[in-house]
Amino acid sequence: MRIGILSYHFPPEPAFIPGSLAEELAARGHEVRVLTGFPDYPGGQVYPGWRQRWRHQTHSERLTVRRVPRYAGGDGSARARTANWLSFAASAGLVGRRYFRDLDALYVFQLPAVTFAATGLLRLLGRVPTVLHVQDVWAEGDPARPGESGRWAGRLDAGLRRLCREAGVVVVGAPSMRELVLAAGAEPDRVRTVLNWTDERLFRPARPGPAACRLVRRDDRCVVMHAGTIGVRQGLETAVRAAAALGDRMDLVLVGSGAEERRVRGLAAELGADNVRFVDRLSPADMPQLYAAADYQLVMQRDLPELRATVPGKLQAALSCAAPVVASAGGDTAELVERARAGLSCPPEDWAALADRFWLAAAIPPAARVDMGRRGRDAYLGQMSLRAGVDRVEDSLRQVTTIG
Repeated sequence: MRIGILSYHFPPEPAFIPGSLAEELAARGHEVRVLTGFPDYPGGQVYPGWRQRWRHQTHSERLTVRRVPRYAGGDGSARARTANWLSFAASAGLVGRRYFRDLDALYVFQLPAVTFAATGLLRLLGRVPTVLHVQDVWAEGDPARPGESGRWAGRLDAGLRRLCREAGVVVVGAPSMRELVLAAGAEPDRVRTVLNWTDERLFRPARPGPAACRLVRRDDRCVVMHAGTIGVRQGLETAVRAAAALGDRMDLVLVGSGAEERRVRGLAAELGADNVRFVDRLSPADMPQLYAAADYQLVMQRDLPELRATVPGKLQAALSCAAPVVASAGGDTAELVERARAGLSCPPEDWAALADRFWLAAAIPPAARVDMGRRGRDAYLGQMSLRAGVDRVEDSLRQVTTIG
């Protein structure tokens, strides 16, 4: 098949799903054309060594990547994000009609950032068979995106509804997201669930190296690690309060940075939580050894309705590494952990319940922790792996070409 991929982010950005999907589809013999922007995530500035221009196209066997300019504003404000999204939509519209001509199927990796571009392109391309892969259903007033509500929230919602109605197949990244896209107008028999996969070249079982152990451990006490964004959606203040309540029974190690880092550090200092330690952001290549040096990986989500229908990529990474999990989350995330018997879970934003889970985690013998990690790895390979996910997406692409 001749397959087009529309994605706001693409490698070398940390965009594992569209990047690995494009490579795997090309390896399976399909002709793949990707339309994306110049890399600027997460810093908001175009990567060193890159220069935005109109005619930037790279080729490998059966895979072509066309990049178009977009506004790169690094301040993270609502106005800057809106400019990013609208400029990408304009650039994609100018290039996409010609670049995506004579496709058999179009795959849209749908984040809010790509909504305007996707709706515009579908108008220009006409009745091209489309698979819409929904990753994030943005609720108006989402506190994780302060300042973005009202008019733009309404336009994003209208754009998503239109895409859900027009797509031949709508793929959702979590089971509960199905109900959200049905409410947006998708037909029930055209909605499929495909759990996201992780970068399996990096995230696999590993042995902890001496450097990782020095960063993570200071004695034999249980270590629970959160590695990733310290942002609004994670609500890590809950974890700090829970760890502070346990004193020297366990350590909480927070690896990474984000918009809420100062607030979380301040709370740890205010509570005198000496068992909460911070490690600066490290390369993804360092993560498997860091995971192996800790006893558990912590997956945190705020108690927001839209987050109950999402599964953060950190969960797949931990399971792929055979790391047992403590999940302070609701909905699909907690259900996946419990069903796989890959760790412990508790309701989100309940520090007392999380403190209880931390206490129990520390009491579980090391051999039982290894069994949790093994079961999680088995669940990942069976339900969330690259091969399983691409099989289902490829089948969806074939399906849309036959829908009348």
